[in-house]
Amino acid sequence: MQDYTSHQSDIELDKQLLWHPYTSMSSPTPQYLVEHASGCEIHLASGQTLIDGMSSWWSVIHGYNHPTMNQAIKLQLDQFSHVMFGGLTHKPAIELAQKLVAMTPQTLTRVFFSDSGSVSVEVALKMAIQYWHTQGKADKQFFATPKSGYHGDTFAAMSVCDPENGMHNLFNGAVTQQFFISPPPTGIDTPVKDSYIDEIRTLFATNHHKIAGFIIEPVVQNAGGMRFYNPDYLNRLRALCDEFDILLIFDEIATGFGRTGKPFATDHTRISPDIMCVGKALTGGYLTLAATLASDKVALGISDNGGVFMHGPTFMGNPLACSAANASLELLVSYDIENTVKQIEDWMKEALEPCRTLDQVQDVRCFGAIGVVELKQAVNQHEIQPKFVEQGVWIRPFGKLIYLMPPYIITKEQINTLGKAIYKVAGEEANPV
Repeated sequence: MQDYTSHQSDIELDKQLLWHPYTSMSSPTPQYLVEHASGCEIHLASGQTLIDGMSSWWSVIHGYNHPTMNQAIKLQLDQFSHVMFGGLTHKPAIELAQKLVAMTPQTLTRVFFSDSGSVSVEVALKMAIQYWHTQGKADKQFFATPKSGYHGDTFAAMSVCDPENGMHNLFNGAVTQQFFISPPPTGIDTPVKDSYIDEIRTLFATNHHKIAGFIIEPVVQNAGGMRFYNPDYLNRLRALCDEFDILLIFDEIATGFGRTGKPFATDHTRISPDIMCVGKALTGGYLTLAATLASDKVALGISDNGGVFMHGPTFMGNPLACSAANASLELLVSYDIENTVKQIEDWMKEALEPCRTLDQVQDVRCFGAIGVVELKQAVNQHEIQPKFVEQGVWIRPFGKLIYLMPPYIITKEQINTLGKAIYKVAGEEANPV
C-alpha cells in the first residue's frame, strides 16, 4: 500500500491534470486511486477494499486479474503486440472472427474490428449508407431509432442517441437529424402493443426512401434508462424492415456476452439483424476492442459492386486485444452462462427487493445480470458516490438509477453486501438533487 502522503499527492495531481469522463475540471467528482484489483474486489491505495458492482462499465465479466486472461496476453506479448491490419493478418484475429461468427446469428458471417463500441456503431452506420449507395439508392442516408437509446459518444453515434433526455442534447444542432420513434413499451412479458408497431410502420411508409437502417439496443435500453422490453417487438420490427427495405442494426455492446442470460440479447428473439455491434465484455475488460458483424447481403453488397469499405482504424484487430477476447470467450463457454446468469439474477432480486419498501424508490427490476433500483428523483453523483465507497462497494448511479451489472464470478455474499449498501444509501436519498 502507498503511504498516505504519496496517495494524497497522486490524487491532487489527478485533479490538476486529468479530465475524467462526464465530470467537471473546475468541480470534479471524487476520484479514488486504485492500487490493485482481483476477482470482484477493487483495492484502493487508501487501504479500502470495494466490491465491484459495475464490472468497470459492464466489461470485466470474469473479474480482475484473472490468470487465464493474464496468460493469454503474456503469451501474445512474447510474439508481437501489434501489426497493422492493412495487408497483414494474424491468428488471434482469425480465431476471434471464427468464434464470433459461430456464436452469433447464422446470417452474420463477416467481421470488422475496431477499437471501441462507439466506433463499432460508426462503422455500422457507414456500412448501411455505403450498402444502399452501391444498390443505387443513394438517398438512403438517415437512420431511425427509438428514443431513450444510447449508442456512444462519437458524432454519428450521438445522432442516434436520445435527442431530448440523453447526455448529448447540447450537440443536437451539430449532428445529423435522424428519425425517432417512441421507446419500446416496457415489460419483458408485457404483450406487444400493436399501436407501437403501427407507429414504426407509419414512419417507414413515409420515409423509407431516406432511411438506411434502424438501430436499436435489443431487449434492454441501457444508459437510456435500463428499460427492459418484450423481445417480440424485435420480431415484428424485422418484418417491417424487410417490407420497407431498411437494414436492421442491433447494438449489443452492453447486452452481449451473457449479460441478459443468453449469449446475446438477440437470442431472445426468432430473428437476425443485418448488422450487429459488440464490444465492452468482448475482451473481458482487459483491452479495448469492438467488432461490427455483417451479413453477406451487406458485406458482398458493398464489395461485389466494386466498392471497398472506407474505414480503417490504426489499431484494428490488435493482436493483444484479440488474444484477450479469445481467452474471454473460451471462459464464457465454460460457465454454462444461462444458469450462471440466472443464479445472479435470483440473488439480485432477493438482495434488492427490500428497496421496494423505501418511499423514494419508484421501481425495482432485474433481468439477467442487470439489477435496477429506480428512484423517484435523480441523484447527485458528486454526493452519492462517496456514500457507496464508505459502504465498501463500487456502484456508480446515473440519473434516477442505482443499478448493478456485476462480474459473473460474483458470490451471493458479495451481492448481498451490494444490496444492503443500496438500501442504506437509497434510504438516505429522501431529498435527492
